[in-house]
Amino acid sequence: MEEIVLLKGNEAISHAAVRCGADGYFGYPITPQSEILETLAELKPWETTGMVVLQAESEVAAINMVYGGAGTGKMVMTSSSSPGISLKQEGISYIAGAELPCLIVNVMRGGPGLGTIQPSQADYFQTVKGGGHGDYRLITLAPSSVQEMADFVSTGFDLAFKYRNPVMILTDGVIGQMMEKVVLPEQKPRRTEKEVLEQCPWAANGRTKGRKPNVITSLELQPEPMEQNNLRFQAKYKVIEENEVRFEEINCDDADYLIVAFGSMARIGQKAMELAREEGIKVGILRPITLWPFPTKAIAGYAEQVKGMLSLELNAGQMVEDIRLAVNGKVKVEHFGRLGGIVPDPDEIVKALKEKLVN
Repeated sequence: MEEIVLLKGNEAISHAAVRCGADGYFGYPITPQSEILETLAELKPWETTGMVVLQAESEVAAINMVYGGAGTGKMVMTSSSSPGISLKQEGISYIAGAELPCLIVNVMRGGPGLGTIQPSQADYFQTVKGGGHGDYRLITLAPSSVQEMADFVSTGFDLAFKYRNPVMILTDGVIGQMMEKVVLPEQKPRRTEKEVLEQCPWAANGRTKGRKPNVITSLELQPEPMEQNNLRFQAKYKVIEENEVRFEEINCDDADYLIVAFGSMARIGQKAMELAREEGIKVGILRPITLWPFPTKAIAGYAEQVKGMLSLELNAGQMVEDIRLAVNGKVKVEHFGRLGGIVPDPDEIVKALKEKLVN
């Protein structure tokens, strides 16, 4: 049965992982996402569902454990914050190259370098543009509430297995640390070994029944087969772009100006939209839920309607590049953000909107 509880965003991730029947979590502590591992340790799912929870010796070890678990067809996941995700990038590229499903959670913090433990959205490039080496893509979900932190765990695993591709939940320290009411899903049983074999015939699990065993690898020494692999990947990414774009629109029908924001900035942007409308400025907000695939067509559609767009980001300006590509010069696009872990208030956003676009 469903259960309503008060949880941090990070805690919601952990509860949802257990309840959706995940087989394993491999991680390493780093602020501001450490509660994910801590909550799993408190829940002790190995005693109830059989889920493996392991604190690895490093981020590099954790992502390679995910690689191994995913290669056997298991529902496995990891989590980290910005510098830790940087360390995982090689493994993420390997997983994408081997076409394996897994879930990765990034609770972003400020940088560059060790930076700050305060919230940021400066990993947009690191995630949406691939991050690691090679031509690959991560399906990227951006929650803006604690409820979505929970919901996107199951959604992420579904998409990962549907497309045999790693999925990232890209959130930030605001959403990870804030507390809200959450409706948790019913407990699902973990898949049986028979179900894993039936659903993942590509998995390397040692059960060959007289046939050649599956080999999991991202290595291809000859250029022609490697090109064919890459062409297959690109065809898959095209299908994802056509079928998995998700976004939310609020007060966009009559908008003269459009705010585009994700995660915590979408929440603050919505309040700024309300304040602007009280002053007679018709503002709408479009919230990308999938940062990749990006809602390019939806944003492009508003280029003929609005007088300007404002990209709200907790960074120096990253998503704004994709917005500008989407509108192709048809409308003015500006960026507003704060750095170093400073979160703006709605009044700052209204002021920036007026200065950059309205006046």
